[in-house]
Amino acid sequence: MAKASMVTDLDLHASTGKNARAIARVRLAEMFSWETYVDDPYAVQNLHNLRIAAKRLRYTLEIFEDTFPEECASIIKDVEQIQEELGSLHDNDVMVALLRLCLGGQDSGAVYEQALLTAARQGQKKRPAVNPALVEHLLQPSTPLVAEQREGLELLLRDLQQHREHLYKTFYQHWYQLKQQNFQHKILNLLADNE
Repeated sequence: MAKASMVTDLDLHASTGKNARAIARVRLAEMFSWETYVDDPYAVQNLHNLRIAAKRLRYTLEIFEDTFPEECASIIKDVEQIQEELGSLHDNDVMVALLRLCLGGQDSGAVYEQALLTAARQGQKKRPAVNPALVEHLLQPSTPLVAEQREGLELLLRDLQQHREHLYKTFYQHWYQLKQQNFQHKILNLLADNE
């Protein structure tokens, strides 16, 4: 995962508002640096990185909300919606990877398979997103699935994949709706130094 962009143009003698705008511009640039992956529905890790960048922008706008124009509240809602849409997509991707692992699929999503393995190994170091014992069981089940279990999991997998398509389409349409409204430029205008 890429690291957050560094904020380097802060002025210790400037007002909070001026520095807040500088931080928000960096966070906005970080978010839009992942835009090239919006058209690739299976750029799983990069879409997740876009979600993280959106979260950073949103938190920056919320923390310094008092220093920005009132119109910023609607921007925050749109960024939060992008974050939530991508968060739901990510959660779905993790479940699909888990089910594929459980079913013994070769294509469980290499990024998530690696993440799940890492989570299983580091279970004691921090609170993992997925129970390490579950991951271990999926990777080395003690008993094979019976036909009914396999059929049920395959149906669930199919439903999750269809739901993923819907989640991605919703995010994609929202992103391009914002793009059509020149969302990035609109934010930059709100962040323009007016001091």
